[in-house]
Amino acid sequence: MSYKLLCSDIDGTLLNKDRELSKRTINIIHKIKNTKPVVLISSRMPKAMRHLQYELEIPKHPLIAYNGGLILTYDEGTPNALLSIEISMEITAAILKFIQKSTIHMSLYHGDEWFVPQMDYWANREMNNTKVKPAVAELETVCENWNSKNIGPHKIMCMGEKGEIQLLENYLNIHHATDLNIYRSKDTYLEIASKQISKLSALSILLDKKFNINLEDVIAFGDNYNDIELLKGVGLGVAVGNAREEVKAIADKITLGNKEDGVAITLEEIWL
Repeated sequence: MSYKLLCSDIDGTLLNKDRELSKRTINIIHKIKNTKPVVLISSRMPKAMRHLQYELEIPKHPLIAYNGGLILTYDEGTPNALLSIEISMEITAAILKFIQKSTIHMSLYHGDEWFVPQMDYWANREMNNTKVKPAVAELETVCENWNSKNIGPHKIMCMGEKGEIQLLENYLNIHHATDLNIYRSKDTYLEIASKQISKLSALSILLDKKFNINLEDVIAFGDNYNDIELLKGVGLGVAVGNAREEVKAIADKITLGNKEDGVAITLEEIWL
């Protein structure tokens, strides 16, 4: 089948062991980018995705950030939010109140804004991983400011000792499961977004609004639980070799791991 669009997760999928794009990955994307749209899809904020777009020479291709909470297109040369779905400030305030009884680090994200209460171990770790520097601010003040603007976070990231993260996850599942997507990306990481979004739902909207392409015409790559629905929903869902076993179980194809250029190798097999 002649697939028409490439969609790929970033961390653990497209990036290598150094959290960078390999030369092989860059080369194959350069060869296909003028005939196949390349859509990066991630839990990352847009600013943490754009430098990868520039390396791949796809700065005007759409991107899907925050696990589907924000779709950006560049039809007129500037970013346009095709979709923006946020967490309510009421729920954000409840989470902030809960974590104040713990040592959990809480990051708030909206668009290209990233706020942290201090530059601690967790903030520095994420800054090193994503190449984006957060702004330091009192989170209560950030919430007050956003509330006055009638906006909320696209994502809340909570990081800390796994026992405390488990307690937070339990609390959210009991009190806010109908409103939130609660994603445990690691034992020490809890990513929180609106229940209304997913990677697959965002891709479906992008295909409908921007491209004359069906889901069955898409190749998608992923490695983690938040990629399962996406890989099941497209024409060819590919799990990298280091993916969770649950992801491999539903994938149409399993390629080599992200450290072995699994994405690039599969694209070469299909399009070269």
